Amino acid sequence: MSLRFPKDFKLGFSESGFQFEMGLPGSEDPNSDWWVWVHDMENIMSGLVSGDFPEDGPAYWHLYKEDHDRAEKLGMDAARLCVEWSRIFPKPTFDVKVDVEETKEGIVSVNIEEKHLKELDEHANKKSVEHYREIFSDWKNRDKTLIVNLYHWPLPLWIHHPIKLRMGGFKEKKGWLDKQTVVEFAKYAAYIAWKFDDLVDMWSTMNEPNVVYVTGYLQIKSGFPPAFLSLPAALSAMKNLIEAHARAYDAIKTFSSKPVGLIYSVVWFEPLSPEDKSAAEAIAEDYMYRFLDPITIGKFLGIIVREDLKNRLDWLGVNYYSRMVVKRTSEKLRKKGIQYNILPGYGMTCAPNSKSLAGRPTSDFGWELYPEGLEKILLTLNERYKVPMMITENGIADSKDTLRAKYIVSHLYRVHTVMRRGVKILGYLHWALTDNYEWSLGFKMRFGLYHVNYENKKRYLRPSALVFKTIAEEKTIPDELTHLTTI
Repeated sequence: MSLRFPKDFKLGFSESGFQFEMGLPGSEDPNSDWWVWVHDMENIMSGLVSGDFPEDGPAYWHLYKEDHDRAEKLGMDAARLCVEWSRIFPKPTFDVKVDVEETKEGIVSVNIEEKHLKELDEHANKKSVEHYREIFSDWKNRDKTLIVNLYHWPLPLWIHHPIKLRMGGFKEKKGWLDKQTVVEFAKYAAYIAWKFDDLVDMWSTMNEPNVVYVTGYLQIKSGFPPAFLSLPAALSAMKNLIEAHARAYDAIKTFSSKPVGLIYSVVWFEPLSPEDKSAAEAIAEDYMYRFLDPITIGKFLGIIVREDLKNRLDWLGVNYYSRMVVKRTSEKLRKKGIQYNILPGYGMTCAPNSKSLAGRPTSDFGWELYPEGLEKILLTLNERYKVPMMITENGIADSKDTLRAKYIVSHLYRVHTVMRRGVKILGYLHWALTDNYEWSLGFKMRFGLYHVNYENKKRYLRPSALVFKTIAEEKTIPDELTHLTTI
């Protein structure tokens, strides 16, 4: 039996700037922390980063029209695109002074007026502003939905110098450890809304802020800047990111009536056994709810209610790839406050191209196919927050294209299932349309519906793209594809 989605359900793709834009001469953006990070010789020699460079990437900055043609041919009607802060403001904006209200709790208000935007306009790189307008207009002129995200990890170098910070330079350029970044981000958000609101259908302030503070300050072997191990620093960055979202939300709303959301990295945390349920709840609290609770119900760190953070979310972007299986720790560790262990061999901790301990196939990344987790987390988030959601990333590193069709269909089936239960899901955006630069791992992982030859930038259709096309064109999982709904 065919499974139909509503006519207004969006099916499209997601992209970031740093991972897709560069690739041909003139597209380079050397003014961000991530650029410095992946070019650092110590990082390369230690294996912390791959030694691949983003300026050899898929070249969306130049080839966007061709990629939009490809997306259109696959029946896509929505795209989540990104603006790079460092392209718009390669030099500091500190001297554009705005009114900031700060209490003992934090930055509770940033008042940005049109006179400030005109000052910011004098600082902006006009060529970059104009080029983003060309990219966005090309998509919008096709009568497509445009979602614009303002921050997908790179910070301008004048905000954050990760090498200096890692070596103990805490006086300036501290990134999300500096509360001034909250103010600068709000100014940047207001400026982008002022410049592009006529083209944008939905806004997102940032993508996966939880990944920024977890990988940057706790999981320092991940290859993410600044790789500075410190729990207090992680908590400080988290607080500033929460405030930055809220202040950016307010700033965008001053100049736009469009819905403003946040895109978040979610994982389904599965307890190994019933006695491990409290451990799964504890890690979900740490990884997801500690950030999302303040900007929805206003509860910060589980106890403090901050009205300046509350109800700053019109929609939630859900980035889901797999699960993690969790076991509670020993009594001795629990007394120290360490509540959970993530078990290897399941979810995102498997060997590449193998079978998980549950007997499920794994991707080139070593991530287990577990579409049930998407259904479970969507139901959980809906019950907790009751805001519209969109799947803003879902995909698989699969260079041979042997699992991608099953991955797409099985996850869309789970989306359809929760929608039948009354959950408001706005759409599904695949990661990714083309292969991309995968941060510290370089070009190893292949997520695209189109294979990219990085030498000549040519794109080649993968067979799984035709499965996506079949679904997208009719907003239906046809009966002949329903055998792919289970793993």
